[in-house]
Amino acid sequence: MMRKIGVLTSGGDSPGMNAAVMSVARSASLYGIPLIGIKRGYNGLLRKSTNIRDDLQELHMETVLDIADAPGTYLRTARCLEFMDPHYREIAVNTLQAMEIDGLVVIGGDGSFNGAKELCEMGVPCIGIPGTIDNDLGYTEMTLGFDTAVNVCVNAVRAIRATSRSHDRPAVVEVMGRHCGDIALMTAVSTGSEIVVVPEVPWTVEQVAAKLNKQLARGNTRATIVVAEGCWATMAPFDLYGFLTSHGKQCYEGEPMSAVRFASVMKRMCGMVEARASVIGYMQRGAEPTARDSTFAFEAGNLAVRLLRDGISNQVVGMQKGKVMYMPIDKALACKKNFNRNLYDLANSL
Repeated sequence: MMRKIGVLTSGGDSPGMNAAVMSVARSASLYGIPLIGIKRGYNGLLRKSTNIRDDLQELHMETVLDIADAPGTYLRTARCLEFMDPHYREIAVNTLQAMEIDGLVVIGGDGSFNGAKELCEMGVPCIGIPGTIDNDLGYTEMTLGFDTAVNVCVNAVRAIRATSRSHDRPAVVEVMGRHCGDIALMTAVSTGSEIVVVPEVPWTVEQVAAKLNKQLARGNTRATIVVAEGCWATMAPFDLYGFLTSHGKQCYEGEPMSAVRFASVMKRMCGMVEARASVIGYMQRGAEPTARDSTFAFEAGNLAVRLLRDGISNQVVGMQKGKVMYMPIDKALACKKNFNRNLYDLANSL
């Protein structure tokens, strides 16, 4: 029987984190296990604050029962570079022992899972729940926050396309996804956007301009180009400064490509009167979780507590074939993320 368990949210915040914390709290209460909330990710275990309540908080049902549909994370979150140092991990273990916390639920992405793996190797039982909007973990079909992020982007793109139709004006819409283009791809196919650009597929500015010109030739004067924020890293070299300045647009040498500058390039390459750019930023992270994310959080939180209660550790919870499952952290982190190239090709061909 565990004396206490702890729960933390780490890395970037994602919709559904609060729902997962609430599920962990309800499950711990059901099994008679006290729960401690650890604030600001692994930083709370390092006791960086002068007041212990700023690092650790006992979670009661009346505290967390109403946070499930709240955006953000009640426990706060932050990255913790010190946790890569074995000395600081020792401090974390000492904190857990002093608080009589015998098991830990870690809600976050691959970096958070690596931290959990290190704690397991030091004798602290840990279970991970995937909390990241990017859907970039290969072992699971979905991560907490991905469905919500896609829905936020879909609503935004639908509104942008309405204005594009009104003005006969193409649009460039940037969504999140540093290394994974799932949000961009799902947004594009859900809205009928004509072009999608992702970091998984190398591309050139000229290729996108050619696709846009085909749309214009068909009479489609309000096409939408959905780009993932990480796609600029896989773009073929392009003389942005030389192109824009030679076409009468002020630009400073060394400026990187961005959604706004990309729209300016498309405008000039395709001979359009105007092309506008929109960046959908933290709205993707800060939205209320969808039913799908909340349901996954509910099941994942309960499974995490049950695993710790039953003496099972060093695992991460995920979803495969529509069902919640778990597997060892090492195996999960080794799974390669598969990008749906067929869907990508279809979206760009229609």
